[in-house]
Amino acid sequence: MVVQDVINHLQDLAPLAYAEDFDNVGLLVGDKNQKITGVLVTLDTLEAVVDEAIENNCNLIVSFHPIIFKGLKKLTGKSYVERVVIKAIQNNIAIFAIHTALDNALQGVNSIICDQLELKNKQILIPQKGTIKKLTTYVPKANADALRQSLFQAGAGSIGNYDHCSFNANGIGTFKGNDDSNPVVGQPGQLQKEEETQLNITFHKHLESKVLKTLFQAHPYEEVAYEITTLDNTNQHIGMGMIGELKNPQPEKEFLGFVKKRMNASSVRHSQFLDKSVKKVAVLGGSGAFAIGAAKVAGADIFITADLKYHDFFTAEKDIVVADIGHYESEQFTKTFLVDYLSKKITNFAIILSNTNTNPVKYL
Repeated sequence: MVVQDVINHLQDLAPLAYAEDFDNVGLLVGDKNQKITGVLVTLDTLEAVVDEAIENNCNLIVSFHPIIFKGLKKLTGKSYVERVVIKAIQNNIAIFAIHTALDNALQGVNSIICDQLELKNKQILIPQKGTIKKLTTYVPKANADALRQSLFQAGAGSIGNYDHCSFNANGIGTFKGNDDSNPVVGQPGQLQKEEETQLNITFHKHLESKVLKTLFQAHPYEEVAYEITTLDNTNQHIGMGMIGELKNPQPEKEFLGFVKKRMNASSVRHSQFLDKSVKKVAVLGGSGAFAIGAAKVAGADIFITADLKYHDFFTAEKDIVVADIGHYESEQFTKTFLVDYLSKKITNFAIILSNTNTNPVKYL
């Protein structure tokens, strides 16, 4: 097994195509074709984590946060980022980061928080736009079913019931070739007019290269005419944050006490209590101030997140309770989740959970 094999498993869970534009995800250090001796999973890649990987004979570190976030112009060991990268390179250790790809995944960071808080009826809080694409192409009617099935096998056509052919008033979708057309591959002198049908099929954007490769391989034309458009639909299975419901409503203070305990938080900062019962709960792991408005619109009674600034608490405006449990605390269970996930996918060697506490925030 090589590094790319592990990446493929992680991409099945959280395709990198859905990471935020500002992020730096993927293979940050190392060779994707390097054979793996072991995998260490961590929330952050620090020097101590690289040492732990060396000690456990792991030459791949799967990290939630990317160690390289801003551009590196030098590698002199002056900063902790440079020292980590240098040590990893010196010891042939690859580093892969998944970050906001997992934030946006349906079974990712926010689903993990919801499960910790025993929330039901989970839904994405801020569905991502621009993730659904449509392929339009023309194919001889006789080849339409075969091409459609090939595209299905490539993962297309699994979004709702959108995939279809366009039909005329008589129920037949056709396009007639003319005397100058060369509609199918054949022997010279055997060209003939072919009745074509228009095929429209939707797919998730991370499958685009696979869908196009399949189109070119399965289509009978030497030159395939096609168009790909991005649909305006939001994707209810990909996006930031999540909202769910408690089985039984709880008083605000009681619920935050429950949150503090279940999330192993040293403290919880929150806005003014509204003296209402908590039923609907919105969550967003990491820095989530930008989603306060979305939590309000979704009808959440309380919003659990991290990294709230002084003025962010004012934006609650007595419509919702916002609570900050800490950045590390909101994401800490992610690495355990990834270990469990990879252990089920890869059984020929151990996936190791890092024992290094990488939380940079300390409390008195």
